[in-house]
Amino acid sequence: MTDRDLLSTVFAALADPTRRAILTHLAQGPTTVGQIAEPFAMSRPAISQHLRVLEAAGLIERTVTAQWRTCTLRTEPLDEIASWVDRHRRYWDERFDLLEDRLRAGRDAPTTPRPQEENR
Repeated sequence: MTDRDLLSTVFAALADPTRRAILTHLAQGPTTVGQIAEPFAMSRPAISQHLRVLEAAGLIERTVTAQWRTCTLRTEPLDEIASWVDRHRRYWDERFDLLEDRLRAGRDAPTTPRPQEENR
């Protein structure tokens, strides 16, 4: 998967508030699927679908031990997104700083008086 595909997949996974809430819950540590589903007013199959999307984006890892299905947060894709955002933030900060300098230079430049239009 290319970086752009990874970014698109991760951003799409993060676009849903339920999936973001699941990731917030998993930030506290590995959790069973049942514990993840508890706070949500939706079916287990719906939760499983959200987990599949998060897993496909590389944001979680699911393991099975006996009858327990545990999910663990994976931060590498979030690190990739943070890096992408930082690169773009630096670029736009530089562009805005340059614009500010030019606007300030234009404002501070001495102005030459305009010739008065003749009254006709």
